[in-house]
Amino acid sequence: MKRRTFLATAAAALATPAQGSDPVVAGTESVDAAFRAWLDGFRKTAVSSGLPADLVDRELSGLTPDPRVRGSDRNQPEFSRPFSHYVRRAASEDQAAIGRRRLASLDAGALSRIEAERGVPREILGAIWGMESGYGAAMGDQDVIRSMATLAADGRRRAFAEEELLSALRMLASREVSRTQLVGSWAGAMGQTQFIPSSFLRLAVDGDGDGRRDVWGSAIDALASSANLLSQAGWKRREPWAIEAIAPKGFDYSVCEVLTCPLSQWADLGVSRPGGDGWPDGSLEASLIAPTGAGGPLFLLLANHFVIRRYNNAVTYAVAVGLLADRIAGRPGPVRPWPEETPLSLSDRTGAQTALKSQGYDVGEVDGVMGLKSRQALRAWQKSQGLVADGYLSPDMIARLRSAG
Repeated sequence: MKRRTFLATAAAALATPAQGSDPVVAGTESVDAAFRAWLDGFRKTAVSSGLPADLVDRELSGLTPDPRVRGSDRNQPEFSRPFSHYVRRAASEDQAAIGRRRLASLDAGALSRIEAERGVPREILGAIWGMESGYGAAMGDQDVIRSMATLAADGRRRAFAEEELLSALRMLASREVSRTQLVGSWAGAMGQTQFIPSSFLRLAVDGDGDGRRDVWGSAIDALASSANLLSQAGWKRREPWAIEAIAPKGFDYSVCEVLTCPLSQWADLGVSRPGGDGWPDGSLEASLIAPTGAGGPLFLLLANHFVIRRYNNAVTYAVAVGLLADRIAGRPGPVRPWPEETPLSLSDRTGAQTALKSQGYDVGEVDGVMGLKSRQALRAWQKSQGLVADGYLSPDMIARLRSAG
């Protein structure tokens, strides 16, 4: 199961969805016609899937596309937020203190049962809770049915959106949830730990024993559901998510995100822990990451890091969750400080990708997103130039790429 979470940016206000009340995108009659044509076809699909025709008609009647959803889906920010800025804010001591207070306010026995049954520590669940909704303060306020219909009709992610829309309609057909509960982020994530409809149907659980799966009103249900998601995705009991590491002088950083091997093998390559601490278990498999370059903190990512990424497949998100969880549990942050980073413009990022591509490196799509392929391409180019091959795109690296191109 692959789940992508999209965080809401506004404070949540659970309100009755106002279908068709917002203006459609100005001057887009062809878009509206395409939406209506898609809607007619989808209605047939929904009824043929077994959903009651009267429910489908009621929910789809008068539906219009949401311009906010289309804008959010297509928006690429002009300046990217540096990794260190994101993580330091998300995993700050202030956020950890809020997390500790919020967890302490819950039923301790219920939290202990969740940990025992699913194997996921409460601090990890608390960190996800904080990252997803600010501990329940910002669950999103957009109509999930309208949002999914907008995404589906737009076509870029039609299969995903149609499946989520069908799942949202199934939630209503089951009468397990009310129509007013179907609000969330622009991409359909709902509740205190932001479950998309298909994930709710398959993975949400009743954690507080009241007979309902209420990820909106019950923090225990939301945390138990997240624990179930992580457990089903392969969470390893009593294993950390990562270990901070120190690489020796002259280390070949081109192995970052590529080489996965036991901790004992990393030790053979000269990688150590800050302060000379030993490894918890030399047989554990790990991969190395240098998210802010060779000069910043390094992490050996263990299996549980990748389980967190089944919740949201972004390195920044998963590292922030892990670091926030560590702080909630009272463990210290990275020994090596985060560097001061410069935000990179969209043209800087696409320019770097274009330069790499022109020299024969596979960066994937030239879209300004420095994903795994782009980082691997940059590491290969850096290595060919005799540079530290850490895959970190800095202003200096951009200038070098421009000169080389």
